[in-house]
Amino acid sequence: MPAVPTVPATGFLESVAKFFADLAQVSVGPLLLGLAFFGVYLTIRSRAYFNALRAAYPAEPIRWRRIWGAYVAAYGFNNVVPARGGDVMKLFLVRSSVPNSSYPAVASSFMVEAVFDLTMAVPVLLFAFTQGVFPKPPDFSGLSAFDLSYLAGHPQFTLFLLTALAVLVLVLFAVLSVRVKAFWARVRQGVTILFDRGRYLREVWLVQFGAWLCRCAAFWFLLEAFNIGASVRNVLLVLGCQAVAAMIPFTPGGAGVQQALLVKVFAGTAATATVAAFSVGQQIAIGAFSFTLGFVALVTVFGFRSFREVRRLGAQDKAAADRERRAAEQRAGAAAG
Repeated sequence: MPAVPTVPATGFLESVAKFFADLAQVSVGPLLLGLAFFGVYLTIRSRAYFNALRAAYPAEPIRWRRIWGAYVAAYGFNNVVPARGGDVMKLFLVRSSVPNSSYPAVASSFMVEAVFDLTMAVPVLLFAFTQGVFPKPPDFSGLSAFDLSYLAGHPQFTLFLLTALAVLVLVLFAVLSVRVKAFWARVRQGVTILFDRGRYLREVWLVQFGAWLCRCAAFWFLLEAFNIGASVRNVLLVLGCQAVAAMIPFTPGGAGVQQALLVKVFAGTAATATVAAFSVGQQIAIGAFSFTLGFVALVTVFGFRSFREVRRLGAQDKAAADRERRAAEQRAGAAAG
């Protein structure tokens, strides 16, 4: 097996330096509009997720304000830590916000949003690949993103990694299904709304589509702010780059992968320095905005003073839930015997 490479961060750091050097050239009005639309995008997405939770727990009083807070806090944290670490925090915050909920059900509810994301990512990527500027998967190895280029340049390691992850998931499900028969019922509970296609379409898919339009508007204004030029084509190319970056969550917010793809895609659209500034500038702007919004949500909605405090309490709560589950299993086993 080939050795895992170190991170060649020089290109990304140079782009960061270029962005701050040319900060005065960024149009403030479009930048603020773009961030405002991005905030609306997150808010509408949280409403769709709230609707999925209401379907899973129809008898429980669930406050959208707390679900919104958990959603934006997790998104903000994901922009500063790798491997989607914010999802662990979201799991704790949502479970504590839904009375009588369980970790398996809340975790499986995350998959409800993925259905819409997949239905939009496929046509967006198909469009991007037909434009003649988006690199084909075999060409990913030539990009200056260590994780994407390494996986593309070492197909045997990539196949091994995917196979290992698939086996790990299957083993985990098998162990859980043997130890806790109620586990699968809870998983199904989290995705209840998917079994009511009409309700899912009305309360989740269409709501997420409205959020997606706001996301498109956000990047329209960000393209204008960084002097790339806004168009439907350019917005869809940005979304295509983000779809690829989302598949490789090794860096916060897909930094590196997204930047390398944007530089490649917009190489003939504007000057190289302008494209480089946009590629990293929009990530910095969205990351700073979402992190700030997430921290404000933690303080005002949940009363926490830091992300670290949430992670600590979340670990304690998860441990307590595991002890309670094991005790329930022992009582059930004793009753059956």
